[in-house]
Amino acid sequence: MRTGVWLIGARGSVAVTSIIGALAMRAGLAQPTGCVTELPEFRGAGLPGLGDLVFGGHDIVPTPLEKKAAALAGAGIVPARLLEPLRDELARVEENLRQVPLAENQAATAELIGADITEFRLRHGLERVVVINVSTTEPAPEPHPAHADLELLEAELATSRDLLPPSALTAYAAFRAGCPYVDFTPSTGARLPALDRLADLQGLPYGGHDGKTGETLVKSVLAPMFAQRNLRVRTWSGMNLLGGGDGANLADPAANAAKAASKQRVLGETLGYTPQGETRIEYVEDIGDFKTAWDLVTFEGFLGTPMRMEFTWHGCDSALAAPLVLDLARLTSAAHRSGRTGPLGELAFFFKDPLGAVPHALADQWRVLREFAGTLGGEEPV
Repeated sequence: MRTGVWLIGARGSVAVTSIIGALAMRAGLAQPTGCVTELPEFRGAGLPGLGDLVFGGHDIVPTPLEKKAAALAGAGIVPARLLEPLRDELARVEENLRQVPLAENQAATAELIGADITEFRLRHGLERVVVINVSTTEPAPEPHPAHADLELLEAELATSRDLLPPSALTAYAAFRAGCPYVDFTPSTGARLPALDRLADLQGLPYGGHDGKTGETLVKSVLAPMFAQRNLRVRTWSGMNLLGGGDGANLADPAANAAKAASKQRVLGETLGYTPQGETRIEYVEDIGDFKTAWDLVTFEGFLGTPMRMEFTWHGCDSALAAPLVLDLARLTSAAHRSGRTGPLGELAFFFKDPLGAVPHALADQWRVLREFAGTLGGEEPV
């Protein structure tokens, strides 16, 4: 069941960590720590094996994989001991990476993107290719009538160079090439009515948005606790410090706003109301790919007694995200094989801002995910 994983942002930290991790586990050099789909609950789900994944992708930068891998090792993100034994494997993946094409209009650009993905699938004899966006966060686009109507969208793409943001153009190209699509970022991706229509016509599933790797993961566990104990949360404020390319990109106010909104959704959905407070994101170049979040929660107990809770989360963003990228590739591939189409709300467990009307408490999302996995291979989850 050889499955392609086409990464948008393939030379970035998350993508390269994902590739190194998959290659290392395949070679027996690393354990699958952090890979949800390696848990016993997912045996019999009909997922492609880690050894069946073949990597390729697009990026706007030409940084060689070997150089990026060395930088990640130097930053303490991946073990340096893995680089030499994986050198030849990384060189083979390098052959599958392409510069993001650019044509006279977005319709022609989408054709070139799709042609790269199709050539990759045919050259490697792949059963299917899952396209996953792990590029930098985009600002939310201004609404446009073509976003809601597929026929109008396709007509306008033939004359426009900027109608769709890059993530949505990639989703369009992926669907046209017959590939499922997953957005691991808070960018637009396939979250437009016209693209949902295209996915339906092509019989393709898609997932997203914004991988849940740190502070929001903790929120999705703690917020249900307050709700279930009938404790009134009055304020919930967070400060996130991060460096690296994602942090630098989020120094842009529009991209920052898109990310912050994604991180706050879990509170309103889980508590049933939105407490005072906001999530702030600040770029700190010196901490690189690591991130720190401080949260302050004030809440009201019996007889109005005021109380508070604080927590700190310190983690490596790429090391937290990479195994989830592999999980999503495997689950989305199996969903496609089983005939699923449209938004995969069952993947909410992995996302801050999941698609559809889905639960936001992590325990509920875990139950839904296990049940979903049980339908993919025709067996009940363990």
